[in-house]
Amino acid sequence: MSIKTGLVNGVATIEIARPEKKNALTMAMYEDMASALKAAGENPAVRAVLFTGQPGIFTSGNDLEDFMQRPPQGMDSPVFRFMKALLDSDKPVVVAVTGAAIGIGTTMLLHCDLVYVADNARLAMPFVSLGLVPEFASSLVVPALMGHRKAAEKLLLGDPFTAEEAVECGVANAVLPADEVLPHARRVAERFNALPPSAVRQSKHLMKRWTAEGVMASIGAEAEVFGKALRSAEAREAFQAFFEKRKPDFSKF
Repeated sequence: MSIKTGLVNGVATIEIARPEKKNALTMAMYEDMASALKAAGENPAVRAVLFTGQPGIFTSGNDLEDFMQRPPQGMDSPVFRFMKALLDSDKPVVVAVTGAAIGIGTTMLLHCDLVYVADNARLAMPFVSLGLVPEFASSLVVPALMGHRKAAEKLLLGDPFTAEEAVECGVANAVLPADEVLPHARRVAERFNALPPSAVRQSKHLMKRWTAEGVMASIGAEAEVFGKALRSAEAREAFQAFFEKRKPDFSKF
């Protein structure tokens, strides 16, 4: 199993567990994560959800081979079902990030409630370098957090950013030593056991309701452009270069 789940002391853990592939995400893994989020939401014993990866790697983003074989086909695709499940989660979602969080590994953090990153964390959204466009409403949320110019560095140039930068721009709550991130995130998640669950859910809903419509509109607009970009000559060159382990040549476009 590439996605491991468990429930301990009121915390439903969703663990990305594919270290041999740098925790690259397949469509089947998106399905499993969406199902785990839905199950957590329906289980009254769950007070919070905790996402984590493996030591030294959160996720390298999409498994490109799987992604090309099973590209998203509309909003009912596994990746979009995962996005909707995360957005619809009325339980607090806490994340522990160590190592790389690439692509959706970064954009999913934008929609979680409490994010803790290791001092070795490296975040990046290299969509443009793959001939693609931002996803998971990052074209809306990242400029809102960072301002247009910083967002241009991260989304247009694909510049990676450090754990400290993630905290400075509001993507994460705090930086910790790598071996302390997961225990700290779990302690934070367990704090919800002592809080009234209905008040927590209602408060989260009130916090999210003002941006929910814009986020869904952004995801829909991005998905339309993303689908076209995925079939473009630029994306073909970028993906072929990735598989051939060479630099892409965009000079002819």
